[in-house]
Amino acid sequence: MPARYTLHGIWASGPTYKVGLFLSLAREPFDYVHLDLRQGEHKRPEYMAKQRYGQVPLLVDNSNGRHLCQSASILEYLADKTGKFGGATVEERIEAREWMFWDFDRLTRGVYRPRAVTAGFAKFEPEVVSHYESEGRAALKVLDDHLRGRSWIVGEGPTIADIDIAGVVAYAPQAGHDLGAFPNVAAWFERLEALPGYRGPNELLPKESKAAA
Repeated sequence: MPARYTLHGIWASGPTYKVGLFLSLAREPFDYVHLDLRQGEHKRPEYMAKQRYGQVPLLVDNSNGRHLCQSASILEYLADKTGKFGGATVEERIEAREWMFWDFDRLTRGVYRPRAVTAGFAKFEPEVVSHYESEGRAALKVLDDHLRGRSWIVGEGPTIADIDIAGVVAYAPQAGHDLGAFPNVAAWFERLEALPGYRGPNELLPKESKAAA
């Protein structure tokens, strides 16, 4: 039976990983289509007809033909469709969304951009890199303070907020951030790694297209 979902992305993309992680934790098999961004495959007309921003990820819901972009929006869609990780109450759903917006506004740049420099994907002046590193440390401190005495970011179980933020924190060491300096974040991430279905970025996102197992 064909997989319901097809995820388009690239192995190096944190936002693609967020969507793949949700599907893996929800035990939803998905077909994976690798896009070579260096070759500009994400800017070709046939792709942009499906993903209006010419970015990754793109998730196709094969049950209804819907094309979805922007990882946070995709996570909310999947929470609605699967009935998983959406929060136990309306209040939890609202708080989860707030943390997802915070993640994009405060944490993402301080992890993804230094990581991109380290990996050779981008170049910035040293003072710019230092600024992003400082942003990342400040955001990790906010998250660490919030997680003191808590198992999960919102409520009593994992939600899309945890999955969304994990898709950034997973790359923090590559950005030069020592999670040992943020023990509550480190403990939270270990709890996430222990969930059934958890897979790290290198295991979850291959470097070639792959049909659902």
